Amino acid sequence: MTKEKNQERKISERKAERKPLSFSTTMRNPERIAGFLNCVLPFEGQFLTNDIINEIIIKVISEKLYHTMYEFRVPKYKDIYVNPDLSFTRKQVEDIIKNSPQIHKEAGFDKGWSSRFDTWYEFPQELGFIRYEIGKPIIISQTGHMLIDAFNEAQPNNEKIQAVFLNALIKYQTDNPFKKNLNSNCPLMLTLKTIQELKKVDKNSAGIHRQELSLIICWPDYNYKQLTKKIIELRKKYGYNISNEIIYAECMNLLEAGVDKEKQFKMSKIISEAVDEFIRKMRITGIFSLRGNGRFLDINNFEKQIISYIINNYPTHQKFSDKELYFNHISNIDPKIIENVKSIEIDKVEVKEQALVKWANYFSKKDIEKELMLLSKSGKSSNEILKVIDTPTRLEFLISISLKQHFCDAKIIPNYKIDDEGLPTSTATGGKADIECFDKDCTPIVEVTLMTSKAQSINEIPGITRHLQERQMKYKDSKVFSLFIAPHIHSETMYMIEFSKFRSNIDIIPYTIIEYIKHLTIKKSLLSFLK
Repeated sequence: MTKEKNQERKISERKAERKPLSFSTTMRNPERIAGFLNCVLPFEGQFLTNDIINEIIIKVISEKLYHTMYEFRVPKYKDIYVNPDLSFTRKQVEDIIKNSPQIHKEAGFDKGWSSRFDTWYEFPQELGFIRYEIGKPIIISQTGHMLIDAFNEAQPNNEKIQAVFLNALIKYQTDNPFKKNLNSNCPLMLTLKTIQELKKVDKNSAGIHRQELSLIICWPDYNYKQLTKKIIELRKKYGYNISNEIIYAECMNLLEAGVDKEKQFKMSKIISEAVDEFIRKMRITGIFSLRGNGRFLDINNFEKQIISYIINNYPTHQKFSDKELYFNHISNIDPKIIENVKSIEIDKVEVKEQALVKWANYFSKKDIEKELMLLSKSGKSSNEILKVIDTPTRLEFLISISLKQHFCDAKIIPNYKIDDEGLPTSTATGGKADIECFDKDCTPIVEVTLMTSKAQSINEIPGITRHLQERQMKYKDSKVFSLFIAPHIHSETMYMIEFSKFRSNIDIIPYTIIEYIKHLTIKKSLLSFLK
């Protein structure tokens, strides 16, 4: 038996053990998952081979969805990667692959790039978006196609995206057949039921504390009543000032793990990293709120109707040991979820305005400037509230706060979707400007994006032009213009902006995030952006 075959046998025979819930950080946000699925789309229905995997890898690297260290060691490749105006040739990508050997092995896949492919697509497969296996046809499920389509619309369809993830996560099991884990539960449903039980004990409960989420990540079964009992017991003993060491000890006990497992189950992972990722994934669904300045995860009261439906219609944890049965189950569409996951139709403008004032006072101008700089450079936030908000949504939130901080007398109305705390859950829906502003002498809009490629011009400028034309008709006695803010302004975008000015006599003022920060400090009014 060859060394690789022996390793393959060991991987496949590895016994299941209790492990913390681990959501993939490779697929941190919905947009990234959709981007990776897009790279598989041309090969849908084809039998998966190493040759097909190689073609998919070429597309992934060409789209700059994944980079290797080799790209950053070769100056010309680094220049291409960081410059949205430049693209890799196929020959260059093949050179990158050749010079970036992957020391990686996954069961059922050859060592190297083939196994890296499995690492990328494992989580979308667990969510029922794609099904793949060497020698078998590649399947993109109906929910997988819905996710791709939602991002391929002129403006991402955020309600559809939330519905797709909710449809999957209410059925996602910790011990799904693509994982080897003795812990057996549905983490989203376990969280919902535990919050519900905590409110029976205390009707003013703010939900589950951030530290207590580590218990859910390590909880062995679906016994939410026992989990609630454990949380109450710890609160009575320590309040909300429990140390990381005590929570970690509780988690290691749940995992039946001794000191010898501390390197495998690191405290930083269980207490911090896994909790952050858990909150991100739960909030993708739109049914959870953050309370207490990010310290508690609770139900979103705007979504009580759909939450009630979920709790009543998914009362037990369905366990599947067969991959095909599990995939069919999790990818199956619940029409009630897909078609009717919408916030209760109430006027949230006042809630948004009040929340914006609150957050504008909570964060300092320096805080917002720092966070915007991080987004401009694809940096990671360490703020407990901001780091669990998806980056495109976070940009809208930060820009809205910055406008309110600097122009406090102006009315600033962001159109992102919010939870009942006024924190954004997704970006502005299609057909609306990202942020609407109302001042005594102007009614500008602000459009923001993290997109930096050539597609920026096509996806953004026609929509902004349309919004401004509609706004000019509506506010005839007021100055109407748009700020357009992105990490980088593509040359094609500049051309489209000039064309819109020439043809429609509308004003779109482009700023990189860094330029916006600099100009914001010297502007005395919103109208001065136009002057």
